[in-house]
Amino acid sequence: MAFARGQAVSVTAQRARPFISVLFHRLARASSASAASKNVRYQIEDDGIAVVTFDLQGSKVNTLSMDLAGEFTSVISTLENDSKVRAAVIMSGKEDNFIAGADINMFTKCKNVQTPEEMESLSRQSHVMFEHFAAGKPKVAAINGSCLGGGLELALACHYRVASSNPKTVFSLPEVMLGILPGAGGTQRLPALIGLQNAMPIMLTGKNINPSKAKKMKLVDNVADPSALKHAAILAAKGLADGTLKVNRQPKGLEKLIRKVIEETEFGRSFAFKKAREMVMKQTKGVYPSPLKIIDVLETSARSGFCSKDGFDAEARAFGELGMTPESRALVSIYFGQTACKKNPYGKPKSSEKLVGVLGAGLMGAGIAQVTLVKGVDVLLKDAKPEGLARGLDQIYRNLEKKTKRRRMTQFEFDRAMSRITGLSDSDASWQKHFSNTDMIIEAVFENLELKHKIIKHFEEITPDHCIFATNTSAIPITKLAIASKRPQNFIGMHYFSPVDKMPLLEIIRHEGTSDETTSRAYELGLKQGKTCIVVKDVPGFYVNRCLGPYSDEGMALLLDGASIATVDQALVKYGFPVGPMTLVDEVGIDTAASVGRTLREDLGNRIGTADPELLEKVVQKGFLGRKSGKGLHIFPKGKGKKTVNPEVEDMISEHRKKLNKPSSGLTSTEDIQMRMVTRFVNETALCLQHEIIASPVVGDIGAVFGIGFPPFRGGPFRLLDAYGVTKFVDKMMHYRDVLGPQFEPADILKDYAKTNRKFHPEA
Repeated sequence: MAFARGQAVSVTAQRARPFISVLFHRLARASSASAASKNVRYQIEDDGIAVVTFDLQGSKVNTLSMDLAGEFTSVISTLENDSKVRAAVIMSGKEDNFIAGADINMFTKCKNVQTPEEMESLSRQSHVMFEHFAAGKPKVAAINGSCLGGGLELALACHYRVASSNPKTVFSLPEVMLGILPGAGGTQRLPALIGLQNAMPIMLTGKNINPSKAKKMKLVDNVADPSALKHAAILAAKGLADGTLKVNRQPKGLEKLIRKVIEETEFGRSFAFKKAREMVMKQTKGVYPSPLKIIDVLETSARSGFCSKDGFDAEARAFGELGMTPESRALVSIYFGQTACKKNPYGKPKSSEKLVGVLGAGLMGAGIAQVTLVKGVDVLLKDAKPEGLARGLDQIYRNLEKKTKRRRMTQFEFDRAMSRITGLSDSDASWQKHFSNTDMIIEAVFENLELKHKIIKHFEEITPDHCIFATNTSAIPITKLAIASKRPQNFIGMHYFSPVDKMPLLEIIRHEGTSDETTSRAYELGLKQGKTCIVVKDVPGFYVNRCLGPYSDEGMALLLDGASIATVDQALVKYGFPVGPMTLVDEVGIDTAASVGRTLREDLGNRIGTADPELLEKVVQKGFLGRKSGKGLHIFPKGKGKKTVNPEVEDMISEHRKKLNKPSSGLTSTEDIQMRMVTRFVNETALCLQHEIIASPVVGDIGAVFGIGFPPFRGGPFRLLDAYGVTKFVDKMMHYRDVLGPQFEPADILKDYAKTNRKFHPEA
């Protein structure tokens, strides 16, 4: 969101006149400096076509702010009043970015935006500016690279849009991911342009649209090669100015009939909005207010007409309401935290990885290989057995084939990616020679210390001296593994999460001898793989799995306390987790979870193991390892069938309850299940901060949200503590401690904060 076209806004804007006068003062002040700053420049070409270029100085991408809005407004005003100018082309001076949306600081840190009414005023002022922009001479958007949020809203206010065929050119309205909605006219102009059925999914999901799909749905009018983009846009501008370019975006044939039935009848619209709400409730359980509010705005606008006064009013009001919700504030904090994690804290490495060897072709190894090769890095995938290697290669092939079928990658990109991987097994006579030029080894074999030591020693003998050895261990301390290394400065932990191609977090773990250059290279590769990286201290379980230990332990304790597998899962999904803890342990692998549990018990003492680990060990002995074996706590059918609870495991739980002969605590209501699980997890995150395992509450929030899917709308465990109140949280833990045992003893840092109800994020 930044600045937008709006109709009849002046009447409703009077309510916010004090704020708007401040905004206009800032715009005027920015305008007076526009010539000097050069963030927005223009050049008049032949035939009176002005080319306006956004090029935000000191930034890799263009973002829209109030100051930049003033400069842009000044340039457009100059062109509108210049008789030599007949039309304008709007483009970017950045290599692969048109405009990446609004500067979020504009409404999170601005002192003039502290209430819903002030947020609403920001939207209304945007409407006024874009209305003036759209009402003047013809404007053509020449779009190369990411065109997101306010950038797309700017393009929508243009009269014609030309996109480049650059693979990095994408369109989206991602505001829903920040708990808000498009506030610069996006909810009005997009459905008016491409129809409600096409527009609604774009706003509700925030997903990217590529140029070919954008052309098909008439979001853009033309697609050109990047080298010809400017020329194509200038030709379009000339055609619009001359009146020779006639644009017809009306749907035809079956599409016209469908749009007429669905969008132009009361019954059709009601049906469409009903289905949309059902979809949102199914996917979000109603815990995110913005998707439902978007539907409300669209429904109001559809009745009165898109781009009507009622439509723009509805958008502005909803933008103001959503912008001040705790959900939006939490999601924005996650955005800022993730952005901070994109900066390599160890600086740019002296060299980059060109060839990476991945050891172990299981789910993890194949996943690591996949996210590496799709980013242009050559990969050696090594497994001991040919059949294991075949499964890993097949997993990668099927995943990328699925992306190709869904048009998320082209056939050429698919072929190029698959050409980057070389599969090797012990049966290949010369497999060791392939590793003579590797820059990094990432080990993803079984969680066995002796096996890992053997592999470390062997591969350090056949790889060059500069080669980094990274281990993907889930919980074994890196220091213990590094004992086997003759190049300890090159040894590091890189802990990925399953499934690797979907889970965004990467934990990077140094031991005392790890060099800064090794850490920098590991971090840089993680960023290249598309991961959100955090550096954590070398302790058993690191950060995420260390916190998952007590969380999973409490899940098993609940089963022995009388709760069912389904009930526990349902309670935590209702709380906001993407999957329940029972499903999570099946996805991770029950054998892996049991192994992590054994490692953690030595370090966490009575904070884990209270649920009697014998039950989990028996499940593993039965061969119930989770999804990878087809059976775990659930049964996973082949194909598309839904998983079901494994009745054999239910019987084992029932027998174990009888053996323990312990009465239920009675604390198994939905709320108690949620709070018992969450307090155990959050308490451990606080202990990690207390013991400097993580550097800050921000790192703790990011690790929890991107590592296990801690509810993003709650902002992470430390944002949750601030919102819930540390004093209240400690009281809840004390209650559980008195009934259930010492595993609920609050961390000292929580007790200290509770004395004054201090916050972990003071600005919250």
